[in-house]
Amino acid sequence: EIMKTMFLFLMAFVAIVAEAQTKGNFEVLDLGSFKLHVYNTNDALGDASYIIEGKTGLVTLEQPLFKDNVSEFDAYVVSLNKPVQKIITDYHVGGTGNHDVVMIEGMPDFVKGTVYGGMMQNFAKIFGDAIVSMPTGKTEEVPLGSTQNWNGVKFSFQKGASTDFPAASIIIGNKVYYTHWTPVKSHVSHLQISSLAAIDAEITEAERALKSGCEYFIGGHGGAVKKDMVEFKIDYLKTMKRIIAANKTADSFIATMKKAYPNLPGEARLADLAKTLYK
Repeated sequence: EIMKTMFLFLMAFVAIVAEAQTKGNFEVLDLGSFKLHVYNTNDALGDASYIIEGKTGLVTLEQPLFKDNVSEFDAYVVSLNKPVQKIITDYHVGGTGNHDVVMIEGMPDFVKGTVYGGMMQNFAKIFGDAIVSMPTGKTEEVPLGSTQNWNGVKFSFQKGASTDFPAASIIIGNKVYYTHWTPVKSHVSHLQISSLAAIDAEITEAERALKSGCEYFIGGHGGAVKKDMVEFKIDYLKTMKRIIAANKTADSFIATMKKAYPNLPGEARLADLAKTLYK
């Protein structure tokens, strides 16, 4: 049920933002034993992709979906002049072509299922030729709870937020924490908080992220942030819970949220959020 709602809202969201966008930009974070390359695609879905550069090779995470971005990303990977050892597809299927990918156990089946498969078919309808065709490479499945060592960097795959797709939160080199959505200082999307249950699930996940002791927090949407953003997210969602409990209508919820967070970006999202939470 949650997945279905998420899917329907995602469709509405995509229809609104399906306009021409500029191409992406890269930033590099040096974390000592490895470098994290952040690629903000600036695409219609607000996706981000990552390259983890170890001493001897590269691991890519969440490759882009739009052809423009794929060629830009691939050219950048080539420019780093190191072999790509693993390609991780976690929450986002991207332009991995015929290359082998790593996914969480069970995720390949989910991707082919009605929710995710339907979403990808819809993207194909909306964006047409602008996006790449579905990957054809072999899939290696890694179990949740496992830690893999690639290029001397440890990747620890933990269960992600329980109300989201059945993918993983990934701790990279004990310094970087990857989840579906980067915590940012703005009103939350109704795609992330798609039900009342999702508020608790996201608080639990954010508290886990904070306890990890990581330095950077990254997501499939949004770039890299420090722990102050995770703290903001926890506080924001707890405040939202209190506001929902005290307000019986969508309109008073919106008004109270605006009052609690004056000038916070993303106020336009509150209407869709209220629709989701006050059904």
